[in-house]
Amino acid sequence: MTTAQDACTDEELKRLAEQAGRDLEDAPALEILQWAVDTFGRQFCVTSSMEDAVVAHLASRVLKGVDVVFLDTGYHFPETIGTRDAVEAVMDVNVITLTPRQSVAEQDAEYGPRLHDRDPDLCCALRKVRPLEEGLKGYRAWATGLRRDESPTRANTPVVGWDEKRRKVKISPIARWTQDDVDAYVTEHGVLTNPLLTDGYASVGCAPCTRRVLEGEDARAGRWAGRAKTECGLHG
Repeated sequence: MTTAQDACTDEELKRLAEQAGRDLEDAPALEILQWAVDTFGRQFCVTSSMEDAVVAHLASRVLKGVDVVFLDTGYHFPETIGTRDAVEAVMDVNVITLTPRQSVAEQDAEYGPRLHDRDPDLCCALRKVRPLEEGLKGYRAWATGLRRDESPTRANTPVVGWDEKRRKVKISPIARWTQDDVDAYVTEHGVLTNPLLTDGYASVGCAPCTRRVLEGEDARAGRWAGRAKTECGLHG
């Protein structure tokens, strides 16, 4: 599919994204995704941590066979890999699994074991950030499941914005949703979710750096608990 944005410069794409963010601020998630597909065609993809398949399901209603990019860090819970496999089997999407350049064993040999404990930022850079940058090269726009209510660091997430680091349009169609909205959508459409979400985990990342949340904590509190780190680097 050839789209109008094919010949756009980065600066034109940036202006397009910022204008769309203003225009679509109050739009439903499906309308935001329809804009993305109309604008970028197959140069648009969804990224998913397989915490749930809500955004992938939404996007598949707009673009059948939409690319869903998943980062297999080598440290995922078995439940997360199982969720990916189930999404691939039952949903009308094209799951693309990205892997780091090094296996966990190769990384351990070069940097020493349990790098995630000693330097979690470097571990995330090697196993998440760099593979995603490689995997997104063929796209002009990508969608995420970021929500403003997840943590203070995500409170200003635009529904459409500009990813300065990767020079791409970044779409967060459920940015304005609450957890209740997510739960209602999952129930209405029978959307697959990670089984860990019913076992005390509110946000699911790599197994060594994720714990169950305690009562009163925000959804991201179980990630890198006890550290100042709050994001893996994929979103800033």
